[in-house]
Amino acid sequence: MIVFSASQFSLVWGLMATMAYALGAIFGGRLSAAQSRHYLWLISLFHGLSVIASLIPAEDGLARFGFAPALSATAWLVLLVYTIEHHWFPQMQTRWLMSGAGMVAVMLPLVFPGHALHNASSVWLPFHWLLGMASYALFAAAVVHASLMNRAERQIRVGAVDPTGLPLLTLERLTFRFVNLGFALLTATLLAGWLFGEQLYGPDKALRFDHKTVLALMAWFVFLVLIWGRKHRGWRGALAVRTLYGGALCLFLSYAGSRFVTEVLLGRSEEHTSELQSRVDISY
Repeated sequence: MIVFSASQFSLVWGLMATMAYALGAIFGGRLSAAQSRHYLWLISLFHGLSVIASLIPAEDGLARFGFAPALSATAWLVLLVYTIEHHWFPQMQTRWLMSGAGMVAVMLPLVFPGHALHNASSVWLPFHWLLGMASYALFAAAVVHASLMNRAERQIRVGAVDPTGLPLLTLERLTFRFVNLGFALLTATLLAGWLFGEQLYGPDKALRFDHKTVLALMAWFVFLVLIWGRKHRGWRGALAVRTLYGGALCLFLSYAGSRFVTEVLLGRSEEHTSELQSRVDISY
């Protein structure tokens, strides 16, 4: 009997998800609405299994997490949102965008598995991550719909056929539904990190005002301004979309961006950083 290791299991499902994305991009236009829905669920299954595989402890017994698994999980949740949405709006045409982003996201954890988790981390930590990744995904879905809204608006101005397949007002309504839901989950994520930081991440791991926290709070404030501006000032169009993009950029940089710099550009893991800090403390 063949027994796959964690890394092999992740590789198998990652490659299968990548192949499913590629085939969907190439041949998706030839499928009927029902076939397209079924195939989207198949891709969601493969990508979901690759996300789970990337979180399985490796041969050294340590589970890992970082910017690449976070992006892959976010892309998977966006795909689930799109798959569910496709039942109500089968005319939406975004398979090339979804396939391109999905293929990149699903392959990243194979190259950058992330850092090993702290031994003192709580069993509730994955739920905190899930809350954060869900807010990431909802804002990512809002950004996708906002880009489609921009494209539809440009097509209307020149009198061309809108390739998105959805009315402009429908796209706008969907965009801000995702913004509102994402804001609620982001608020819950920040509150959980603030109130239960030590319980989630271990001793001396309470919420600190480092660059990740500051960027996340900046994103929260930008989204708060966006929601207030839309409700009380009627913000829409370019102003609302640019504000959304600004908040989404801050949110992306708060975790995925900062972990990319630490893990890839600087080549440091969280454990290595903690070890260096401990040595500095001892020396003093």
